[in-house]
Amino acid sequence: MKSIVAKALFNSHPYIEYRKIVSDLLTEGKSTGNEQSESLTNYSKLNEARMNRLDKTITISETVADKLQNLDNHYIWLVLSEGWCGDAAQILPILNKMALASHKKIDLRIALRDENEDLMNQYLTNGGRAIPKVIIICKEAGIVRADWGPRPKGAVELMAKHKREVGPIDEKIKTDLQLWYLADKAISVQEELVEIMENIKYNRL
Repeated sequence: MKSIVAKALFNSHPYIEYRKIVSDLLTEGKSTGNEQSESLTNYSKLNEARMNRLDKTITISETVADKLQNLDNHYIWLVLSEGWCGDAAQILPILNKMALASHKKIDLRIALRDENEDLMNQYLTNGGRAIPKVIIICKEAGIVRADWGPRPKGAVELMAKHKREVGPIDEKIKTDLQLWYLADKAISVQEELVEIMENIKYNRL
């Protein structure tokens, strides 16, 4: 497992570099990932616009920032993602702002899912390769302490309700999910990840 994580870290990117990779591919009419299609490229274009907006509007609460700055150790948040993923577009800007607010207690690194299949297969969600997936690594100990994703609990419940009552994912649930993120205002991701980090803090190595 350590070697798989190390390989993914070696191939990972800072947030700004990840954004540039996605943008550069879009200029070629492509998306990230092994599969290429017009729909995936269109999703990537939509996500880029969404992330540009979120980069400007997301704020991290003082309470969350204070807790992150007072972590006992330094951490890497290694995130498996792809440019076409709508959930990743909503969540990555929050993770970036949290990492910046931590005053270097958290180093955000992003790895492409399809380039790291061995690692992705260690963090399946209900048997699926759902992203984004945040793998929390303690820098000092060099070990994985926790993971989170692919969605906040409220969004998970929304998707589960749709599958029970309607069935497969369709355009309506995709729209409803984006509206959920808009209404949530980045709060759930912050609270859930801070809770995980606090649990790590009090359950020391």
